[in-house]
Amino acid sequence: MSETNSMKWTDSLRIAEALCDQHPDTDPSTVRYTDLMAWVMALDGFDDDPNKCGERILEAIQLAWIDEAD
Repeated sequence: MSETNSMKWTDSLRIAEALCDQHPDTDPSTVRYTDLMAWVMALDGFDDDPNKCGERILEAIQLAWIDEAD
């Protein structure tokens, strides 16, 4: 797999799209940040340091997922 295909914490839209595919019946507004972080790290192609993730990043991912789910 090439490096350009890997997702980082800052790829909130790509992550949101992948989460939509992985969890189609989930309301993203109800997901706790601890679960969201675990789900992101479990995505195929996700490759970033868990220590680089914070509440603001998780919030951005969650908002993008909410938009994507609508």
